[in-house]
Amino acid sequence: MDILFDQQLVTANRRRALRNFEPKAAFLLDIAAEEIAARLSVVERRFEAGVELFGATGETGRAALATGRVETLNRIELPSAYIGDGREVAEASLETLPLAPESTNLVVSPLSLHLTNDTPGVFVQIRRALKPDGLFLAAIPGSGTLQELRDVLLSTEAEVTGGASPRVIPFADVRDVGGLLQRAGFALPVVDAENYTVRYDSLFPLMRDLHAMGMANPLVGRSRKPLGRNFFLRAAELYAERYSDPDGRIRATFSIIYVSGWAPHDSQQKPLKPGSAKARLADALKVQEIKLDESNSSKDA
Repeated sequence: MDILFDQQLVTANRRRALRNFEPKAAFLLDIAAEEIAARLSVVERRFEAGVELFGATGETGRAALATGRVETLNRIELPSAYIGDGREVAEASLETLPLAPESTNLVVSPLSLHLTNDTPGVFVQIRRALKPDGLFLAAIPGSGTLQELRDVLLSTEAEVTGGASPRVIPFADVRDVGGLLQRAGFALPVVDAENYTVRYDSLFPLMRDLHAMGMANPLVGRSRKPLGRNFFLRAAELYAERYSDPDGRIRATFSIIYVSGWAPHDSQQKPLKPGSAKARLADALKVQEIKLDESNSSKDA
């Protein structure tokens, strides 16, 4: 397993951000909380007990409780890196969840699971913790997130130093996340993505927001060499040249992948076996069926 993220630094970044909590910088968590709650609200059942994984502010848990679909929702959080709200909290690392097998009906997680070194293993832990027919809902930053910043920082470093190092973490795409759900054994997986464009006066308030979100670079392979003021001034110039609107404000993209999957249960709908259809597609479409002569058929390589 490749170690991409320094887990101690991930926790320290989150702890520092919440110690100096800036509500306006929590807009992504607020968006994720609203979307997860909306998806939970349309599920036609109630969940006895649930868990909010690494929600930081607790907003996702509160929004989920407000739907009336879950009776109790405990929290699992990074050590000392959360805002208390009166609910029970268990502290744990991102990669080792203190959940017994088949111990909960619902798991919700906003904007944290992209920072795990063993995401497949974490997904398996979540699936095993769910009781049969339990539900997993998550929001995960995906590919496209901060693509403008990544481009600008790489270009600036190549120009100023003649080299480049990772300044923005890698993000998974929708297909990768869908594949992880299937590998972990979730039934009826659904994955989709939403892109959000946020505008700033310049690069500098964007960087302040990222630090206030706890999103400072936690990569193990990050450069330890300090970057001077001239570096960021040049990066701000390039950002404005490449990604500004006519009014001079710059754009930053955040792509969020929304995930749902169920712990398998006999009551769930299952796909039909091949050859089990009782009606012909041609009849349903009201067209004439034309049989192909296999000896004359071909396909492009």
